[in-house]
Amino acid sequence: MSQPKILVTGANGQIGRVLTEALRKIYGTESVLATDITKLPVTVEPFEFLDILNNQRLRELVEDHKITQIYHLAAILSANGEWNPIKTWNINLNGLLAILELAREKEMDKVFFPSTIAVFGNTTPRVNTPQDVPLLPTTVYGMSKSTGELWCNYYHQRYGVDVRSLRYPGIIGWQSLPAGGTTDYAVEIYHEALKNGQYECFLSENTRLPMMYMDDAIKATTDLMQAPKESISIRYGYNLAAMSFTPSEIAEEIKKHIPEFSITYKPDFRQQIAASWTESIDDSMARKDWNWKPDFNLSSMTLDMLHHLKNTL
Repeated sequence: MSQPKILVTGANGQIGRVLTEALRKIYGTESVLATDITKLPVTVEPFEFLDILNNQRLRELVEDHKITQIYHLAAILSANGEWNPIKTWNINLNGLLAILELAREKEMDKVFFPSTIAVFGNTTPRVNTPQDVPLLPTTVYGMSKSTGELWCNYYHQRYGVDVRSLRYPGIIGWQSLPAGGTTDYAVEIYHEALKNGQYECFLSENTRLPMMYMDDAIKATTDLMQAPKESISIRYGYNLAAMSFTPSEIAEEIKKHIPEFSITYKPDFRQQIAASWTESIDDSMARKDWNWKPDFNLSSMTLDMLHHLKNTL
């Protein structure tokens, strides 16, 4: 096979920055084009500005750089999405449709679409959530992602587009602070523990949610995209799991390393969002189809987070 030419949308987001770096290590720096609506001081070339709703600009980049694969990360997340539902729907869904249409027209090798646990809702079993369940999301972010799953499945069945997708749980990483997600507390808490020795959590202490360390999220993404086409049986979003914990449990783990750390709780509107999501995930299909297995649990993640953050804060 020839060397892929990869375009990453939303490359300056929490996952995008780390995924872009990982892809460049695998395929070479010049083979991975980072795009975003903003450029950060840490952005590594090659980089191009891209508003995901600018279809003409997207087409030009695909044609000029001879793109064969797209990792489509550009989106507005769950909490921020509630401030402007129509804008969120427009960016999250119409951006995806533009990607899928180009992939069909240009007969691209592969497309990656990140889905999320936000597609689940009150109709979903909360414990060990199966792969196939009724979806009734309660946020516009979840609505856009569940609809996006259907479009991905449609483009694969109707046009043969090799689109692959993961339902990410909450992602925790030391590389950057996230912006606008309901699970952001699980990143913020480490920063505040080291800087101030205390943290006020916007979720209640016993809110259990599925979480994953960034290293595992990147590994799952690259493993899925490198898996043989014939091993992929799900085109709308594989369930993906690593660990589940509550704010009080992560606080207790941090106290093992920072005994003076304290946490208080002041739930806000994000508590209602989190309460509609699942507590744990059955990801047996991902394990069966492409041998998914996480490397990190709460204990090993905490050790790694504190180690890296002590060197960067």
